[in-house]
Amino acid sequence: MKVIQWIYTVYAAILFAVFMLIFGWFVVIPYAISAKAGKFAFFFIRVWVKGWSTLVGIKYKVHGKEHIDPNQPYIYIFNHRSFIDALVIPMAIPNELRAIGKKELSKIPIFGFIASRLAVWVDRKDTNSRKVSVQRLLEILNTGISIAVAPEGTRNDTNQTLLPFQKGAFRIAVDTEVHILPMAIIGADKIMRRGSILLRPGKIDIYFSSQIDPKPYKAMNDFLSLSEKCYNRLEAMILTHE
Repeated sequence: MKVIQWIYTVYAAILFAVFMLIFGWFVVIPYAISAKAGKFAFFFIRVWVKGWSTLVGIKYKVHGKEHIDPNQPYIYIFNHRSFIDALVIPMAIPNELRAIGKKELSKIPIFGFIASRLAVWVDRKDTNSRKVSVQRLLEILNTGISIAVAPEGTRNDTNQTLLPFQKGAFRIAVDTEVHILPMAIIGADKIMRRGSILLRPGKIDIYFSSQIDPKPYKAMNDFLSLSEKCYNRLEAMILTHE
């Protein structure tokens, strides 16, 4: 069984590299021409991920999409239990967006170059790097582009439903009054299990809840209470649908 899974994983990795070499240019070139070419680039990102996922047997089911206005920016927050979560984001979210990524990923040949057009890199061990990334995300929201953040700060390799939240996204929400949209990713950790590089086909369910308005927290700059509300909402979504 392990041999078959290794063969499948190698096949999936090679196929991903081929799709990246084909479609990566359609991500890089539009941004090289104009910073406003994001919608064009994101169309090809979704073609890339959809094509690869179909050929390796990974399916996505999105629930609660009626909560999203594609013409409005949001701060999307999601639970992070698998490296596959990065593929879920463009498949589930209809908006153009940017996401926080670990600085180490920027060093991966070709992939890091392409992903740099879509990600804000952060060194999680460097306080100054985290501050710079928060400022960059603030600038992105001010242009009307959504952002996606895993507020746990890292991949959750524990048995806890969620790790404690970092507070940067909630400070930004209070400052900008941009609504937060919780997004529960269920099943990605079964496709790539914790502590393993092996893949398997399967289904990922993505659940969106109603928006959370940060305005009531602005007067007192109470981002801690906002963070707590979002934590409780996302935790309840995960426990309900797992």
